[in-house]
Amino acid sequence: MTMQLDSSGKLRHLITLEGLDKPLLERLIDRAEGYLTTPGDCPPNGSPFAGRSVANLFFEPSTRTRSSFELAAKRLGLHVLNLDVRTSSRTKGESILDTIYTLEAMACDVFVLRDSEPGLPDFIMRNVEPWVSVLSAGEADRNHPTQGLLDMLTMRRHKRDFSQLSVSIVGDILHSRVAHSAAHALKTLGVGQLRLIAPESLMPGTGEFLGAERHTRLETGIAGADVIMTLRIQKERMNSASIPDSESYFQQYGLTPERLALAKPDAIVMHPGPMNRGTEIASEVADGPQSVIREQVTNGVATRMAVMMTVLETLHGN
Repeated sequence: MTMQLDSSGKLRHLITLEGLDKPLLERLIDRAEGYLTTPGDCPPNGSPFAGRSVANLFFEPSTRTRSSFELAAKRLGLHVLNLDVRTSSRTKGESILDTIYTLEAMACDVFVLRDSEPGLPDFIMRNVEPWVSVLSAGEADRNHPTQGLLDMLTMRRHKRDFSQLSVSIVGDILHSRVAHSAAHALKTLGVGQLRLIAPESLMPGTGEFLGAERHTRLETGIAGADVIMTLRIQKERMNSASIPDSESYFQQYGLTPERLALAKPDAIVMHPGPMNRGTEIASEVADGPQSVIREQVTNGVATRMAVMMTVLETLHGN
């Protein structure tokens, strides 16, 4: 998606990780790592863009991502507008573009968008003013680029060399925008091996997963893995007949301490949240010594700071 870059090749929008080259991904990850601080220390604050405005437009429920974007923006000194979709004019029939144009007229510089409609972030990106940036905070079942970046940061801080890694993604891969963005990034960064583990009904087509190993048994899929990423069942994207029974699913695909022992001894366990304990992951694993789930949340704020600083530099100079 070349429109994500300006005429000089700098990042202006972030809708998908697909098509972004390795040096750009590495620069974003490096920058995000630079915003990390020792737990308990005061996080970095301020930027040359203090006073610029960010509008969070979340037309799907979100706790972690919305809070993370809001904190990231405030730590950069940006003004933040959180649009309440329950009272927005969109519920009264106003088109999304009219909403965008209204906020542009209020001098909003960055739009952070989450919506269940595929293609909407790209559509908005193609219709905003030249001084505006659009960042996807989750697009249907297609993309979640900042989650993909924070997951890469988390993996790199623990494992360093992607080419030597075996990464197992477990769960509802078919409906997971997290899995799609992770696959885009891992492929670009040269991951050694990507394994998909899911029931046949939740296994995706090829696309960005081309070349990945496919397993319908959890035990074979995580054997010797360096990284295990568990995913929740995306019930909101399924009809009722397709939703697996939680107890049966856990018996076959739940990550337990016994199953985790099949991976490498220093394997890390990831989850984008929200977790369904006792469905895709046991509490002993989620809270165990190999879990980096809370670290992912920490890395999310730093990653979103890095992305916003990068697009603001593209738009307004440093």
